[in-house]
Amino acid sequence: MTDYLIPQWPAPARVRALCTTRAGGVSSAPYDSLNLGEHVGDEPQAVAANRLRFANALAARPVFLSQAHGTDVVTLSADNVHGMVADASLTTQPGLACTIMVADCLPVLFTNTQGNVVAAAHAGWRGLTGQGGTGVLEQTLTALAVAGAASDIMAWLGPCIGPQAFQVGDDVREAFLAHDRAAHALFRPQWAGKWLVDLAGLARMRLRQAGVEQLYGNDGSQAWCTVSNPARYFSHRRDRISGRMAACIWLD
Repeated sequence: MTDYLIPQWPAPARVRALCTTRAGGVSSAPYDSLNLGEHVGDEPQAVAANRLRFANALAARPVFLSQAHGTDVVTLSADNVHGMVADASLTTQPGLACTIMVADCLPVLFTNTQGNVVAAAHAGWRGLTGQGGTGVLEQTLTALAVAGAASDIMAWLGPCIGPQAFQVGDDVREAFLAHDRAAHALFRPQWAGKWLVDLAGLARMRLRQAGVEQLYGNDGSQAWCTVSNPARYFSHRRDRISGRMAACIWLD
């Protein structure tokens, strides 16, 4: 039985979006069951069957990226194939689904009030920090502005590793504080050199700083935590050998 997360947000009717969970596929443990990742060691036939189920559920063509924890954004067209190296995609063409795979990192979906452009970004901590205060979310917003969505953008944050589970070192904390000292409020000391961090909270902060006020989805509560909900979500940090979920957005 499938168990999709459908964003609850005021997107126009032609904007469609969902995020898969681990339910509804054919993969065997430890990839049970709707693993969409080809690179994690699962049987290729099972992944292909899962991706077919996923595409049929969308009634659109998902375009999977080769994600590199970077900040590159690609624009999708009918000619694109799977495997472009990038961590975000956008499109204005109906029937193409911007698709991000996750298993602890944060997926962020974007559209505007006109519903003429959509985008999806993969925001792990490396992509979120980026360089010089410009990370994957800022790069995606720049690309959206070029596509004609400048000031009316809304974003939905999907499930990710939660603030009770994401332990990082001083280097990660300093990378965020170098951009904005206010980020210290989203880090809690655990012991010497180790911190618990609210990844979704950092993303919301960066989006607000970039002018996006319409934010929906992941609020940092335990229900959104991939690590804390093993029956529903894949988690690489929890299991090490893990499947991948997908968050996607497209235009009818």
